[in-house]
Amino acid sequence: MVTRLLVVILFSQLLFGGAAMAFSSLQSSVDKNPAMLGEAITLVVTADARLSADALDYRELQQDFRVMVPAVSQSTQVINGRTSHSTSWSLTLFPRSTGSFRIPAFTINGISSTPIALEVIEQAQSQTKQDIFLEAKLSGYPSVYVQQMLYYDVVIYFSGDLQRGNLTEPALEGAEIQRLGPDVEGTALVDGVRYRTITRRYAITPQQSGNLSIQPPLFTGDMIDRDPSRYNYFSRSKTVMAEAEPVRLEIKPQPDNFPGNWLVAGLVTLTEEWQPEGAELKAGEPVTRIITLSAVDVAANQLPDLSQQYPDGIRAYQEQPQSRGAERSGRMVAQKVYTTALIASSNGSLVLPEIRLPWWNSQTNQLDYAVLPERTLQVSGQAQQPISPAPVIQTKVQTQTPTANHWQWNYTSNLLAGLWLSSLLLVGYLLQRRASIARTAPTSQPDASYSPKALQRACQTGDAKAAAQALLYWGKQRFQPAPRSLGELRRHAGTPAFADALLQLEQQLYGQQNTPWQGDMLYQAWQQLPKATATSKRSALTALYPE
Repeated sequence: MVTRLLVVILFSQLLFGGAAMAFSSLQSSVDKNPAMLGEAITLVVTADARLSADALDYRELQQDFRVMVPAVSQSTQVINGRTSHSTSWSLTLFPRSTGSFRIPAFTINGISSTPIALEVIEQAQSQTKQDIFLEAKLSGYPSVYVQQMLYYDVVIYFSGDLQRGNLTEPALEGAEIQRLGPDVEGTALVDGVRYRTITRRYAITPQQSGNLSIQPPLFTGDMIDRDPSRYNYFSRSKTVMAEAEPVRLEIKPQPDNFPGNWLVAGLVTLTEEWQPEGAELKAGEPVTRIITLSAVDVAANQLPDLSQQYPDGIRAYQEQPQSRGAERSGRMVAQKVYTTALIASSNGSLVLPEIRLPWWNSQTNQLDYAVLPERTLQVSGQAQQPISPAPVIQTKVQTQTPTANHWQWNYTSNLLAGLWLSSLLLVGYLLQRRASIARTAPTSQPDASYSPKALQRACQTGDAKAAAQALLYWGKQRFQPAPRSLGELRRHAGTPAFADALLQLEQQLYGQQNTPWQGDMLYQAWQQLPKATATSKRSALTALYPE
């Protein structure tokens, strides 16, 4: 009895398995023709057999369309004792431009579909308003120079109900891009239609001159599709995609006759304060001078060092400068604080020279100077024996404003010296202990899942999460700064095919995708990257402060 049952099961498997491999028809169709630019087109390819999800090669479509991750379904029907199978691929396409296109014939195991001629027209030719579109704006200046901070605003206009969405990052070759502040929601009236808006701002600092183009971000998401003709409360979602137009700009090099380190900003100021405030300067007693360099439309790492000159009658001991930056009302503000202890060694008048910092005014498009006027100090009292201050410990400095105190310099120096010696002993003990632990600790092995073979294995098995981890580790080894997400990694993509594959991987991981992920296209695009993409781009950037 058991043997007969096994034979029946084996015969059924052979029967159904043979039917799964043999098929005679492959058909393709689109849900609309002509279609509007920016409108989603659904392409369905159906085979009359049970086939694997990766049997369909749709890479050729990426030349003219943006292709979303396909949904794959299989079915089996038994009618009057006859069994039939089918496999369907549903692909969402977004045309890249208007015109006449040809959806190619797909071939599987020698069976081919019929190609489709598709027309794509402008949105203006339709009476239906746009559900969603993007606009990219660059805050303009009379002229744009290298290392000049620009503000790039991306505005999403939509009139329906968004269920979810993803906005990629803009890209500009040889530039630093930083997102500023939170997204701002609002409304706008466009061509008589009220839209809701979401605005995202970026700070872009080009590091090389020339004619460049900012590649705009791409928005993909799901929107509720309500059809008034159905007269019911049920609705379905539809995939939407929108992309802004690229912004072209000319980046000029710094002027040849600029005096000093190059700095272009909207505003630069120099201020100073003294501690103790208003106290008389006495020979042998220390005072603290705090100079603050502030700049608008500049990153903290762009602020140059100040050259401070002091007369022979003053000994100066400068601490490590402190830099900080923050976003204020949609603009970047940076500061660099210089704290110096001054000790006069003799009585009389001492003149602190003027400090002049050249900078290029992006508002007036001309050379300007931030000036700290010269100051005359009157020193009273008897000269004392020179005292060497405690050595400055090069540690991370907290951003604080020094508070006034009335301790004598002798006591402060002795206290700092004692703390410094104690810290040296503690550091020596910790280093010795760590070396001892390192000698006895077992050697850790690198995670094999992050090897190049792991990426191939993840793509072949459809493991999207493992593929993302392998790609981020690969990007960390090759790009500076290291990308922390797939969105940041897309900015380093060397080819459009690799960028599209990364976008589809993002949608698979973070979207509402219930279909298996197909990783062959990603792995092939990764293998075809040019060698220049697989190396660090640090050498391509010019010096921050060129001589």
